[in-house]
This record gives sequence, structure tokens and C-alpha cells, in this order.
Amino acid sequence: MQKKLTKAEYGRLVNQAGRVAIVAASLLIIVKLFAWFMTGSSSILAALTDSLMDVTTSIINLFAIKIALQPADEDHRFGHGKAESLAGLAQAAFISGSSILLMLTGISALINGNQINASNIGIAVMVFSVLVTMALVTFQTHIVKRTGSLAIKADSMHYRTDIFMNGAVLLALILAGIGWHWADGLFAIAVSVYILHGAWEIGSQSVDALMDKQLPKSDEELIIKTAYQIEDVRGVHDLRTRQSGNTKFIQLHLELDDDQSLFEAHGKADKLEIELEKHFPHADILIHLDPLSVVPIGKKMFSLEKKSEHSAKDND
Repeated sequence: MQKKLTKAEYGRLVNQAGRVAIVAASLLIIVKLFAWFMTGSSSILAALTDSLMDVTTSIINLFAIKIALQPADEDHRFGHGKAESLAGLAQAAFISGSSILLMLTGISALINGNQINASNIGIAVMVFSVLVTMALVTFQTHIVKRTGSLAIKADSMHYRTDIFMNGAVLLALILAGIGWHWADGLFAIAVSVYILHGAWEIGSQSVDALMDKQLPKSDEELIIKTAYQIEDVRGVHDLRTRQSGNTKFIQLHLELDDDQSLFEAHGKADKLEIELEKHFPHADILIHLDPLSVVPIGKKMFSLEKKSEHSAKDND
């Protein structure tokens, strides 16, 4: 479970992650550019192109995070969290474009042949690239665990694929150094396919968030179970969930006995909200209170069915 962070702490961590990614990508551009000039390798050109896309998407990420952290206003009553999802979608588009470019470069090198010079320099640069990227991904993973940021998660997935890509380029250079020059073009194509797959995953997650996809079933089950643990709760229905940025939105109807006073019913809702916030930090929770007698039969049966399921699980 993520530790509950203040908005200021969340903003500091995700901004720090964004800036570190830009610095790391810029450093890799410099060393890969030098290696490409020295070797003429298509696979290093592929890695260089990817690093150029990395720094572009990381800059987009940083701006998106700044927007997402802005508080809700009169025109955006639910906040600006979806800016993170838009950044993820932009990353997917950029990554897809770079992967197609790399594939064409690899095909050209494979058909026409590509003689590589000073391969030792290329190997040293790619080893350095792997180490820098691994350090960056480790740092980003730590930030994602603390914040749950979709933008940083997308960026981390992006750089995680770079570890394999840089490793593949390193292997291509080693094989080319022993005379297997076809490996350079072949590995450039393989890397482009791998990057395209990563772009698809990032794009899918971003679209899900923009389309208000519900939270995972396990989260919704936890919400229902938590509700039934509140004293005198008779049922739950019309549960709606979604996520925007680091904020989870939870809406539900809570069924209570007819004879409860408004004050008592409000107290039950407050208790449930406190318990849900323990499981879902930063959540925006809206609870509607329903007297049991006004709940439609279909919804009431669903609620009683769910309640018996959770009671059985608790007894087990």
C-alpha cells in the first residue's frame, strides 16, 4: 500500500523523477552520438534515435506533471490529473514513430550491408548506456512505488525497454566485431519491434485512464468488503470507480436501515470514508446514503449476494 503523501511531497517526487530522466537521456545522447560518429553502426544510430525520443518525451512528461499538479479550479472541478495520461499517450506516439524509423534503418543496413569501425568504442559506450539506464529505472521504480504516478510509470516502462535495447545493440556490436556484420541491421529491426510493443502498452494504459476505465476488480472487491465491515451496513450498489493522475475516484451507494437518523447514517459514511482512505491514499470519495426500503429489488439482491460472499470469505 502506498504511503499517503501530501500534494507537496507528491509534486516534489514526481518533478524530481522527471528532471533526473531528462539529465540521464541528455547524457546518453552525447555519448551515443560520439559512438555513432566513430563506428557508423546502424544499431547505435537506432539507440541514438531512441535517446533523442527519450529526452523529448521526458520533457513532455515534466510539463504534463506540472499541469497535473495544479489544483482543481472552476473550469476543471475534478483537477488536472488527466494531463499525465495525455503525456503517456504522447509518449506512445513518439515511441511508435521512432520504432518505425529504426526498423527502416535496420532493413536498409541488412540489405546493403554495414561495415562497423572502432567497435570497441561502441561496446564501451553501450555498456555505459546500460548502466546509466538501469540506475535511472531503479530510481523511477522507487518513485512510482511511493507516488503511483502514471506519467512516471509510463516513463519508467519506456526506459526499461531501453535496457534490453541497449543490451541488444551491445550484442550486435560484439557479433559484428567478429565478422557477423549482418547482426547490426538485424538487431536494429528486433529493437524496433520491441520498442513498438512497449509503445502499445503505454498507449493502452493512457487510453484506459482517459476513457475512465474502472479500477481493477481487486480494488473494487476491497471497496465492497470494506463497506460491509462498517456496522449496520446492509448493502452496497452503484459502485463507480476511475483514476485521474494520482487520484482515484470512488462513488457508491450505501444501504442502511430505514430507522437510522441522518446523523447516525452520516457517521457510518464518515467511518467508511476513513477506512477507504487507508487503502486508497489521495482518493476522492463520494458516498450516497440510501434507506434499505427504497433500494430497487434487483440492486438489493445484488448487494445481499455480495454480502454473503464476503461473509463466507471472512469465515474461511
